[in-house]
Amino acid sequence: MIYRCCDSSRRAVLASQTVYNGIDYLEVSDSQTELYLHFFHPILPGQLQIDNIVICGGERITNIQVTNIVEGSALSPPMVQPECTLDSPPAGSNILALTVSQAGDFTTYTLQLVANAFSTSGDRQPPPYFDPVYSSIDFSFKVLCPAMFDCEPQTVCPPETPVQPSFSYLAKDYASLRSLMLDRMSTILPAWQERNAADLGIVLVELFAFVGDYLSYQQDAVATEAYLGTARLRTSLRRHCKLVDYSLLDGRNARTWIHFDVSFDYTLARQANVYGAQPTTAPQQILTQGSDPGPLLAIPSSAYSQALNESPQVFELMEDAPLFAAHNAMNLYTWGDRRCCLPAGATYAWLNGSFPDLVPGMVLIFKEVLGPDTGVAEDADPTHRCAVRLTAVTPDEDPIGNLFQTPPSTAPLPLTRIDWVTADALPFAVCVSSMTTGTAAAYIDGVSIVLGNNALADCGRTILNEELTTVPQPNPALVPVAAGACDACAAAAAPTPTTIRYYPQLASSPLIFADAYSAKDATGAPAAATLALGSRLLQGLLPAITLNTGVGTDTWTAPLDLLSSGANAKQFVAETEDDGTTSLRFGDGTFGKQVIPGDTFYASYRIGGGTVGNVGSDTLCRMASYDPGVVGSGILAISNPLPASGGLDPQSLDSVRGSAPYAFNTQERAVTAADYGTMAVVVDPTLVQARGTFRWTGSWNTVFIAADPEGGGTISAAEKQSIVSGMELYRMAGHDVDVDAPVYVSLEIAMQVCMLPGYLAADVQNAVLQVLSNHALPNGSVGYFAPDNFTFGQPVYLSPLLAAVQQVQGVASVIVGTFQRQGQPTTSGLGTGVIPLQSLEIARLDNDPNFPEHGILTVHVCGGN
Repeated sequence: MIYRCCDSSRRAVLASQTVYNGIDYLEVSDSQTELYLHFFHPILPGQLQIDNIVICGGERITNIQVTNIVEGSALSPPMVQPECTLDSPPAGSNILALTVSQAGDFTTYTLQLVANAFSTSGDRQPPPYFDPVYSSIDFSFKVLCPAMFDCEPQTVCPPETPVQPSFSYLAKDYASLRSLMLDRMSTILPAWQERNAADLGIVLVELFAFVGDYLSYQQDAVATEAYLGTARLRTSLRRHCKLVDYSLLDGRNARTWIHFDVSFDYTLARQANVYGAQPTTAPQQILTQGSDPGPLLAIPSSAYSQALNESPQVFELMEDAPLFAAHNAMNLYTWGDRRCCLPAGATYAWLNGSFPDLVPGMVLIFKEVLGPDTGVAEDADPTHRCAVRLTAVTPDEDPIGNLFQTPPSTAPLPLTRIDWVTADALPFAVCVSSMTTGTAAAYIDGVSIVLGNNALADCGRTILNEELTTVPQPNPALVPVAAGACDACAAAAAPTPTTIRYYPQLASSPLIFADAYSAKDATGAPAAATLALGSRLLQGLLPAITLNTGVGTDTWTAPLDLLSSGANAKQFVAETEDDGTTSLRFGDGTFGKQVIPGDTFYASYRIGGGTVGNVGSDTLCRMASYDPGVVGSGILAISNPLPASGGLDPQSLDSVRGSAPYAFNTQERAVTAADYGTMAVVVDPTLVQARGTFRWTGSWNTVFIAADPEGGGTISAAEKQSIVSGMELYRMAGHDVDVDAPVYVSLEIAMQVCMLPGYLAADVQNAVLQVLSNHALPNGSVGYFAPDNFTFGQPVYLSPLLAAVQQVQGVASVIVGTFQRQGQPTTSGLGTGVIPLQSLEIARLDNDPNFPEHGILTVHVCGGN
């Protein structure tokens, strides 16, 4: 039968009636020359003869004849019984045993029951009372041969190939698509000749032409965005760059210190309560100058709305600020001396008065408020300002009092000593008191003061609970159609729903990308480093946005990508464009949790940032708060003594195209020992140099990094841990990392200096000792043996040392008698002119009488006066 059907209903009908008979199935014996033909119903004796059975088919073996038939009365024997022959066929009137002339080949044969096998007219009608459909059966003589495929035939209905009309694929715009469709309509509907624009047919044609034009643009856009060199969208470039492990810079917001003057002690909380349909908190806002007077603005209020209309730069507090009236401005104390200054590099000072509320961790700002030469405030240098973070606060007193006050006092004067970290050492000399120039010279006290009540703030304004569009239902039109199965009778696979297309946009822009900050972690960090926290990790800035669905604590966060997000991670990606618009992309259920149709998200995010946030000093002078208590507090004035810094604009697309293709050439893995030293300096830029060495520690290799810190000396345990943690990004698997201090080699040098006439021996000797010292010199240079002048494995040469001494005024000649490692005459370098050092050794000559083991320098002077 030529039909290919999935349900054999006729078979069941034939088996249920008794008038018509038919072939049920056929068995082939092991010898392949005996066939057992099974019928639905018993056959009558003599009903079928040899002439009623025809076998057709075959390619190599054809014309197979039935030579004998035997009627049976029982089921056929199992196929494993080869002894069964036609002489003893299985009993049963519904079985007919056939013997054929020969076994067939591997093709399919057809056994057919016919009424007359020798009909000249080609009539192949079945015998009387045999079903025309089940009077034939296809079979193979090789059914018992080993095969790896299922013998059941598959019903395959090949798809119909549609006739493709002739189209011009050059039609890409509205006009050409409209003309193409009208030409097609003239072909299939020649009677339709209407061209009036109001005709419904023309309306539909033009509508489809418009949609086609839009889709053609999208098609071209996809091809354009597929390549780094032609992509125009920032999102496309961002995804291309991710393939080469390059993250483009989306900008960064600026930071600065905010100073508060208060009339009474007050604790200013970073967050203010916001009451409404969804109670929450918002940071206190600091604004640049504007037309409205007064330092405090209420949110909401007309004054605040007016301030926003003036497009100010908005900063927000990053930490709580305990404010004390006594800390508004504090004077430095010079122990009764005048015309004093704190030298550059100072790390401690005394304040005039007792300040019990000063504690370590607070940030103070040194500010020059008067011109040192004139005593006029307008002449003060605005660059002579710096912030320091206190490490110690010690109460002290001057037992003889202040004799310069009016009237003089001899009573003990309370003082407070403050110390700050070395990283915050004063970058310039801070003038404390001076004398005016001119004929009417006078002493000036309080040239510089110390400001307390400082808190860190960064650029950006928070948008609270902005309602985004509701998550839509999956679009049925986007469900992919299942591919046609090979078996037409197989059940169709259920369609797999597609990922929900949900890309909401934020109403305000631009979205801020900022460094992660923790006020608790920053308490021990230097003030200078706090402003630039994470500056060397520009590619790791995170968008300042969170989402919630208004259900409990269902908060969604925004990492840089979803590659490390699990199937249930409530995370999304914020993708910005060059025009500042920001779209949110959610996970697909594998990388990141998939959104649920019907949910509504509320976005809390910050806008601003960029280089426009790098405002100058004394420009932030207003504060806006949701807390009515702040508006009525004792805050008298607000300022930023230091300019804001750190703000960066988003990286340009041309810069990305120029940098991304070469990003993979930048090694960010430590493989060799030299790599570990190089990456250690990347992790901690304060190191002058670092060297790595491999050592077998019993079970695995450990990389010991010898770190040479800036300024020499040893590194603290916290710095060691910071380097070890930072190396996690670069170290190879199976390598442990440990940090060691360098091996300092103390030197011993003795020399005799002959002076020129007219110079004092003490002056020349002191000058030579200064030149060969390890500290900064009055002229701003550093001594020859300054710690940063020598690093790992750097040999000490005699000739440049002699040249440095020879340049001292008053020196006629130099004779070096000792040039060796301290206490080791065998290492003398007088003969070779060099003291070699090993790879982890650093030369040191401090010439400190308190630590003679750190090197000795002996200078004998002769001649002169």
